[in-house]
Amino acid sequence: MYAESWQRLLDQAGQPKAMSLASAGPAGSGPAGGTGELKHSPKPWSDAAGTAHSLQTDTAKAKGALTAAHSGAEAGTAGLASMGALKSVLTSWETRLTAVHTECGSVEPALRETAWAQGEVDTGVKSALARYSAPSGKGR
Repeated sequence: MYAESWQRLLDQAGQPKAMSLASAGPAGSGPAGGTGELKHSPKPWSDAAGTAHSLQTDTAKAKGALTAAHSGAEAGTAGLASMGALKSVLTSWETRLTAVHTECGSVEPALRETAWAQGEVDTGVKSALARYSAPSGKGR
C-alpha cells in the first residue's frame, strides 16, 4: 500500500530523467567536478573509530606511566608543601586521563556502528528506489 502511494505520486509528477539530491548539485559542479550524486563513505567513521581506540590505549599507557613516575616520591619528603601540590596534580591528571579513556571507549563502537549502518541504509534506499527508476513495465 505504501509503495502504491509513492507510485501514484511519481506517476502524477511525470517520469524524472534522473534522481538526485538537492545538496548534491549537478554533475560537474563544485571544486571536484562531482558526479551529481551524494555518496557515503565509511572511511571517515572508521578512521575516527580507530583514532578513538588509539587514544583509549594511549591514555591508559600514559596514566600508568604517570602513576609509576610518582611512586616513591613521598619517601623522605614528609612535611614538604610541594608534595601536596604534586599529589594534587597527579590526581587531576589521573581524573582527566580516565575521562578521556572512558569517553573513547564509549564512542568507538558508536562510530563503527555508524559506518556500518549508513552503508546498510544506502544499500536499502538504493534498492527501494531502483524499482521506481526502472522504465515503465519493468520492475514496477
